[in-house]
Amino acid sequence: MNSDSAAGSGYWYGPDERLDPPTAVLQALRGYRAAEVATRRSTRDSMGMGETDLLALRYLLRAQAAGERVGPKDLSRTLGITTASTTSLIDRLVGSGHVRREPHPTDRRSLVIVPTAATDSEVRETLGEMHRRMLAVAEELSAEESRVIVSFLRRMADALTEHVERH
Repeated sequence: MNSDSAAGSGYWYGPDERLDPPTAVLQALRGYRAAEVATRRSTRDSMGMGETDLLALRYLLRAQAAGERVGPKDLSRTLGITTASTTSLIDRLVGSGHVRREPHPTDRRSLVIVPTAATDSEVRETLGEMHRRMLAVAEELSAEESRVIVSFLRRMADALTEHVERH
């Protein structure tokens, strides 16, 4: 692709001050996404784990906070990985002290996967400051601004989901 055609699109390249408003919004979303990816990479590196491990912990901590029990099949389905990969994932997380396997309280044949208290503390310590800063930015919005942004982001997510489903 030559620089003239790239600069003409504005979305992929081009100075922000020359972008039309819709393209500037997409450019800002790209900037946010890049910052989010860098933050996730930093978090994974500081915790010494891969992306799937971190996603599993996030899911397990949310389920625990909601009072839900998570079994290996739930984890496999949520992460979109095979049962063999789930077993390896759980083995890694047990080995690193991030989760425990416990008997299911009502089904003797089943296990539940439970994040440890140390994991909750580690995630809070690692991500707490970032979440506080993000929340502070969101709290500066008016109720109307929040409504518009939430609506926009949901429609963008729907547009991406529709694209994925078609392809």
